[in-house]
Amino acid sequence: MTLARPASRRAGAVLDRYQPVIGIEVHCRLRTASKMFCACSADFDGAAPNSHVCPVCLGLPGSLPVINRRAVELVLATGLAVEGSIPAATRWDRKNYFYPDLPKGYQISQYDLPLASNGQLTVNTSEGPFTIRIRRAHLEEDTARLVHAAGEDGRAVSLVDYNRSGAPLMEIVTEPDLRTAEQARRYAEELQLLLRTIGASDADMERGQLRVEANVSLRPVDAEAFGTRVEIKNMNSFRSVERAIGSEIERQAAALDAGEAVVQETRGWDETRGTTYVMRVKESSDDYRYFPEPDLPPLHVEAAWLEEIRARLPELPAARRERYRATLGLSAYDAAVIAADPDVTRLFESTLAAARGIDPRTVSTWVTGEYLGLRNRSEGPIAVDPADLAHLVRQVADGAISRANGREVLGLHVATGESAAALIEARGFRHISDAGALASAVDEVLAAQPQAVADFRAGKWQAVGFLVGQVMKATRGQANASLAQAAVRERLAKAGEGEG
Repeated sequence: MTLARPASRRAGAVLDRYQPVIGIEVHCRLRTASKMFCACSADFDGAAPNSHVCPVCLGLPGSLPVINRRAVELVLATGLAVEGSIPAATRWDRKNYFYPDLPKGYQISQYDLPLASNGQLTVNTSEGPFTIRIRRAHLEEDTARLVHAAGEDGRAVSLVDYNRSGAPLMEIVTEPDLRTAEQARRYAEELQLLLRTIGASDADMERGQLRVEANVSLRPVDAEAFGTRVEIKNMNSFRSVERAIGSEIERQAAALDAGEAVVQETRGWDETRGTTYVMRVKESSDDYRYFPEPDLPPLHVEAAWLEEIRARLPELPAARRERYRATLGLSAYDAAVIAADPDVTRLFESTLAAARGIDPRTVSTWVTGEYLGLRNRSEGPIAVDPADLAHLVRQVADGAISRANGREVLGLHVATGESAAALIEARGFRHISDAGALASAVDEVLAAQPQAVADFRAGKWQAVGFLVGQVMKATRGQANASLAQAAVRERLAKAGEGEG
């Protein structure tokens, strides 16, 4: 039996001979109340088919589009966030093709005058920071959704749901700057975080709000000219993006090694089989016969409007990570974990503001460790009051309660919604620092653990740690650990002197 080589080894062998050239196209549904060119609600996820439609998004004769100002602002905000250029004026174009999900027979999009161009985004990979140039970000309307099912007679049918038709869609296209599947994945992850941070989109891949497509080609390592590119679709997770591109690199390398030509085509990704498959021959821009949209006027972007949008931009993820590291002293890992999730970011920032005087690294430990641990173990979202978390962190930092009791209080706060202060009081979670109370607990433990005492006397110093652990257990973690250790050593020393 012949065993397959690990993917990392196969990829390494391919990269010795060929250089992948990768460009990424991302389609992102924008976070707006209505659709792109009509007043229909854009909140149609889970709605009955064809219940969020009107003559405009159905493409009925005589209906006219009206531009959604909010959608335009979100694309402009994205352009500014990636340091792109914004034109003084832009226009809309018709992209012509015939498919059941396109009711008008054309899509209103943008071609040679996008709303943003020439931007960039830096991502962190295993090989260090990597900057990808962004060619363009433009605005268009989404298509309808095809549903393939069995009809009443059992034969396969294709149904059309027009709820999605006309939803505002932003397309972001990179230059062919990426060279590895990992870079592609990290770019998609960072772009999703950026879009969520500025409020442009929820960008949920599982709900179809973020669709990632890749153009992949290979060229010999010493060549300048690009090879024949293949587009990959149907990647529904970041893991799929990395796996699909890696698989396509290997497929093209095998074809070139065998002397076969790579065909310019569109391929889908089969997650189960771990391979790409042919969908159709790849179109070129000429096939779409672009021409200016006659029903919409050119759009002028005034400088004052653009500055107003720029002023509303929040702190961007890269700047936030740097501030966490340089100003707050967080590790690069903790900074990345907190900045990667807007909910975690909000909890950290709010807790830090409420826990004045506490080391930010201490707050970070509770957020990335205890809070995320609880959330990851929960089947749904959890709620933590920042003021309660700040109170809890302070109590542990001041030595008023133990770390173990603090973890228990946080769990109870999440489960019951009770305040941290009330839970601490109700359960008597207070550090035992009274010398008399500690001495009593230590004496009881020494009496109950004669073997450990004997081990200590025989020179086994680790027995002290065991005995301190038993004291902490006997006091439900409420004993001050350092005082408990000192008390154990003192009692053992006195017992030894008495015997002598």
